[in-house]
Amino acid sequence: MLEGGSRKRNQPAPPHVIFEALTEPDRDPARPWLLLLDDEDRPRLLSTEAPHLVVWSSIWRKRPDARVRFDLPRDGSGGTDLRWTLYLAEPLPDPALLGHMRKRLNQLINANLRFTFGQ
Repeated sequence: MLEGGSRKRNQPAPPHVIFEALTEPDRDPARPWLLLLDDEDRPRLLSTEAPHLVVWSSIWRKRPDARVRFDLPRDGSGGTDLRWTLYLAEPLPDPALLGHMRKRLNQLINANLRFTFGQ
């Protein structure tokens, strides 16, 4: 599999809380964050190593081969330096679709999820 993109951003919650949010996205119905588009499906958990690693199946129907890896190291201040990495089988999608996929991960993880922790 080829790397299609990666982004690291700090999350205010500790790794075990982020791990729980990624493995149980509906755990708090008052704070939904995994808001999928019409052409997206819920990811399945492919691999986990609590509390530092989560791997999702694809959320994109157009690219069911995609995998999303989440690395969750502590940041030294009580939070998490969350890194998502998108992996895809060859051939990589055209630049427009790849850009859309990256943008969606940023929106879901670095906006929606982050905002559930008050930031």
